[in-house]
Amino acid sequence: MTGLYDIEARTIDGKTRKLGEFSGKTLLVVNVASKCGFTPQYAGLEALYRKFADRGLIVLGFPCDQFGHQEPGSEAEIAAFCARDYGVTFPMFGKIEVNGEHAHPLYALLKKQAPGLLGTEAIKWNFTKFLVDRHGRVNKRFAPAETPEAIGAEVEALLAAA
Repeated sequence: MTGLYDIEARTIDGKTRKLGEFSGKTLLVVNVASKCGFTPQYAGLEALYRKFADRGLIVLGFPCDQFGHQEPGSEAEIAAFCARDYGVTFPMFGKIEVNGEHAHPLYALLKKQAPGLLGTEAIKWNFTKFLVDRHGRVNKRFAPAETPEAIGAEVEALLAAA
């Protein structure tokens, strides 16, 4: 299986990035949506990013429209919304699928490394979070209802352990 750092993803502005650019960093990978009950978590994600970026945390946002059509906009609309409404400065990527036969390779890897409740791999909803260590291994998977504020101590502990 391909390692996390070998995977490529298209950014929200259409460029291709190899996740290897983030080698040595702690990652918080999140499937996001603009019209979801959890959308206000963008503020907490940005706060975590700003608080811990100098210690090596990178938040990666992956818009996904697989849950209740909650990310209907174009990538330009998503980028504008995130910047305008939440001041997002962390890296945002193009729309992807996280489940099914067209799931992005990143999510296939994350789900395999950190299955959800009762061992199921499927992502249940937007704002599922994966905390990835500096070596590209998933440390923990967090359910959508677990807010960025609630997981801050675990993020900080992983940063401290590096």
